[in-house]
Amino acid sequence: MALEFADSMTITGRDVSDELFTRLRRFYDEEALVELSATIAWENASSKFNRALRVPSQQLWKRH
Repeated sequence: MALEFADSMTITGRDVSDELFTRLRRFYDEEALVELSATIAWENASSKFNRALRVPSQQLWKRH
């Protein structure tokens, strides 16, 4: 569910649906939702910054 939330926050033109937000609130309190949202937003901003400045990947994960 957190990944679905991240996708909704990240994909251009997509909003977090009321249904998803309702499901999130069943598992996360307000403080946790704020922290999760901030973390996702930070990672999105970091990604855009790195791409703009041609910062290479550190290869911290690999697809198998």
